Amino acid sequence: MSKARLADLTREAYEEGRRLVAPLLGLPGVRLSGTNVKLAQQNASEHFRVIKTIVDSFSPDVVFPLMDLSVEANALARYTVIPVHDTAVVPKTDFNLDEIDSLRKIDISYDSRMNSFVDTLRLMKIGLPGEVVKAAYTTGPFSLAAMIMGAQDTVMATLLQPESLHALCRLATETIHEYIGMLIRAKADPIVILEPTAVMLGPDQFREFSGSYVNHLVESYREANMVYHTCGNTMHLIERMAESGVHGISLDSKEKGVDLVDVAGRIPESTVIIGNISTTNTLYSGNPEAVKNEVIELLRTMEPHKNFILSTACDVPQETPIENIHAFMEAGRSYRIGR
Repeated sequence: MSKARLADLTREAYEEGRRLVAPLLGLPGVRLSGTNVKLAQQNASEHFRVIKTIVDSFSPDVVFPLMDLSVEANALARYTVIPVHDTAVVPKTDFNLDEIDSLRKIDISYDSRMNSFVDTLRLMKIGLPGEVVKAAYTTGPFSLAAMIMGAQDTVMATLLQPESLHALCRLATETIHEYIGMLIRAKADPIVILEPTAVMLGPDQFREFSGSYVNHLVESYREANMVYHTCGNTMHLIERMAESGVHGISLDSKEKGVDLVDVAGRIPESTVIIGNISTTNTLYSGNPEAVKNEVIELLRTMEPHKNFILSTACDVPQETPIENIHAFMEAGRSYRIGR
C-alpha cells in the first residue's frame, strides 16, 4: 500500500456505499486459536496463526497483530514482565538520563522479540489474502520515553528537565525509526504509532514531545501510511495529532469523551479517522443487539464524512463474547451509505 493509499481505500469504499471495517482483535484471536499471549508474542508462527484465525473468522478489511507496547523498551534492555495470558508490561525501575548514550549503542535489529514481530509480518504478507491490509504497531516516542523513565517522571520532566527529556525522546525516536524500517521491509502498512501516555500532555507539550518526533518518522518513511493511536479523551489534542502529518488518527470511545463528528470538522479530509466502538461497555459487557445498535448509530452519524474507517476504540479484551464480535462485523459489513 503506497503513500495515501489508506485514504484512497477509505474513499473508494465510501463511493461504493460501504465502510472499511477494521477492529483490533489480537487478543480474541489468541483465545480462538488456542494459544497464549506470551507464546504468540515471541513465536512468529504462533503469532501468524492468531492473525490467520482472525482473518478466517471475521474477514476484516484491515488486520492488526497483537498490541505490545513493551517491544522497543525490552529491546533497550528495560526490565519487562511477560505474563503467559496477558500483554507484557515494563515496570518502573530506576533510570538515570546519563544512561542514554549506553542505550544508543544497542543494536535493536538483533532483538529476538522484535524480530519475532517482524517475522510475523512476513508470514502475514505471504499467508493472507492480498486484499487484506496488513498493519503493524510501534510505540510512540513519548510513550517509549515513559516506559524507560516512568510515566510520572516523564510528564514532570516536560516542565523541569525539558532538554534532558528531548534527549530521551530523540533516543526513543531513533529506536522507533529503526523498528519501522524493519516492519516496512516486511511489507507492513499502515504503521500504527501507539502513544497512550501522551494523553496526559497539553497541546503545546504534545506537539513538542510527541508530534514533532512523529512528524520526523512520517517524513522519513513517506512510502508508508502512519496512524496515530492515542487512548483516552484526546479532544484537546486532535489538531496536534493531525498536524504531525500522519495519514490517520485512531481514537478512543465516546464514553471517554471522544466525539468523532466534532473531530471530522477539525482535521483535513485527507486524514482518515479510525474508531471508536467501546471495547468495554459495548463489546465486552453488551449483547449482540446492543453492539449492532451502537455500530449503526456511529455509522449514521459519520455518514457525511468520507474519511472514516469503522473500528474499535482500542484493543478488544480477550474474553469478549465472540457473538458480539460477529455482531460488530455484520453490522459494519451490511450498512450501506445513503440507504
